[in-house]
Amino acid sequence: MSIEHLKQKIPDFAKDIRLNVSNLFANITQSGLTEGQFYGAALAIAYSLKNKLIIEAISSEGENYIIPELQQAAKLAAVLMAMNNVYYRAIHLAEHKEISLMPANLRMNGMMNPGVPKVDFELFALAVSALNGCGMCIHSHVKQLEEENISRAAIQSVLRIAAVLNALSLAITIE
Repeated sequence: MSIEHLKQKIPDFAKDIRLNVSNLFANITQSGLTEGQFYGAALAIAYSLKNKLIIEAISSEGENYIIPELQQAAKLAAVLMAMNNVYYRAIHLAEHKEISLMPANLRMNGMMNPGVPKVDFELFALAVSALNGCGMCIHSHVKQLEEENISRAAIQSVLRIAAVLNALSLAITIE
């Protein structure tokens, strides 16, 4: 399935989402991201959404850029952020100094060697953290990306990918 076929599944009440999906995939070169970064972030979001149609469409659309290492890194970002975003969002919301100072005791070794450049993995992790609404993680990933001189436009693009694909998933699920 292509993105074009997927857009046809978007109901008329969500025509704004159809337009946003079109714009997202038509302007990859203007996103501030490489094609690999774009498709890696999109794939990490699709895995997090657990939406097979979106996974298939992104995999098909980005087949020239999604190498096995990128696919594995997107999966890694999705599963590690599924864990981290819950934990760190809860720590933040608990507003309990003693608990926040305790070691997390969560294994995250995959982040040290994700199989793609570290900056690409940070972009994927940011996308999933935005989807999962973990402010603490979003802050941390944005800070890391800025230290690596990633443009604000690229950071914003990753946030836009998360927002648009989240809405796309909901729109096609509702119908």
